[in-house]
Amino acid sequence: MAQQRKRPADGVEPPVAQKPAEFQAALEALATVHPRPGIVLEHIPAPQRLAPFSLAIGVHVGDPADEEEELASGRFILLFDPEGHEAWQGTTRCVGYLSASTDSEMVDDSMFSEVAWSWLTDALAEHGAGHHAIGGTVTRTASTRFGSIAAPEHSVDVEIRASWTAEGTDLDKHLTAFLTVLGTAAGLPPPGIHLLTSNGQTADTGA
Repeated sequence: MAQQRKRPADGVEPPVAQKPAEFQAALEALATVHPRPGIVLEHIPAPQRLAPFSLAIGVHVGDPADEEEELASGRFILLFDPEGHEAWQGTTRCVGYLSASTDSEMVDDSMFSEVAWSWLTDALAEHGAGHHAIGGTVTRTASTRFGSIAAPEHSVDVEIRASWTAEGTDLDKHLTAFLTVLGTAAGLPPPGIHLLTSNGQTADTGA
């Protein structure tokens, strides 16, 4: 016989679902990530219907030569279902989305999408972020502007949408890999490389 749920007494709030230890460990790992200069992280509202527990982080990449210019943006979402999810083949799903302006010549490169996708798979491997069931899309959009719009006449934007199932609770490795991809898409030089700004000063783009 199924047990009937008791209605909470009047004036008493129902208990808040306690975070599973595995999800809490993942949150603590994410909190240890310190992005390179020029990349800003912020907590944003997380989706509520995709999993019992979730967290979302917004990411912005500024131009080292112009503080007012944004080179790329994205978001990293952590989904956790303690009962597991058949489509995920696990309990912990990472979702990443980024958008960045890129070199207009790349729009004619038939291999660009494959190269852009390899940014993610290579970064996950390089940072030791164990994962499986990865999938996603790479989209290139070419724009030509007319009239008085204050922007380059021709531009190309790249969007990468991906999701993968994390193995373990070391989500810091997964977020760090995603930030690496975002920096690559934004055209940032490798950490430790210094560029000259428009006023001749050195812009520190490394960690």
